[in-house]
Amino acid sequence: MHQHTLQAAREFGFPVENIVFETVEGEQIADGKWLAEVFREYQRIGFLTAIDDFGAGYAGLNLLADFQPDIIKLDMALVRDVQQRRPSQVIIRSVADICRELDIRLIAEGVETEDEYRCLQDLGISLMQGYLLARPLFEHCMQHVPPHLPA
Repeated sequence: MHQHTLQAAREFGFPVENIVFETVEGEQIADGKWLAEVFREYQRIGFLTAIDDFGAGYAGLNLLADFQPDIIKLDMALVRDVQQRRPSQVIIRSVADICRELDIRLIAEGVETEDEYRCLQDLGISLMQGYLLARPLFEHCMQHVPPHLPA
C-alpha cells in the first residue's frame, strides 16, 4: 500500500511528510508487533503516523509501548464535558505528559464547547479539532467542486 502512495506522491510532487497513516486504537489488531513494524517502516520512509481515537479501546498503552506514532488523537468521549469530569481531566493530563516525554503530538478530537476548549488548554493541550473550531473541511470543499469535475 505504501509503495502506491509513495509513487503517487512523487508523481504529483506531493510532500511525503504531509501524508499521515492512521490506525484506530479500538480496532482489533491480531498482531500488534507486526503493526508496529509496519508503522516504523512508514516513519522511516518519511510518512507521519497517528493513532486515532486514543482512549476508546483497551490496548492503547500496550500499543504505545510497542510503537510511538508521530501523532495521537484523543477520543472525543474523553473530551466530552471534560470540564465537569475530573477522571477525564486526570487521564488527559497524564496522556499529555506521556506524549511530551515521548515527543508525540497530541490532538484533542471533538471539541464542541468553549468550556471544553478552555479546560483542555488548562490541561496542556494546544492542538484541537471539533465543531467549535470548524466543520469538516472535506465536506465543505466537495460542495464547491467546479461542475466539470466529478464530486
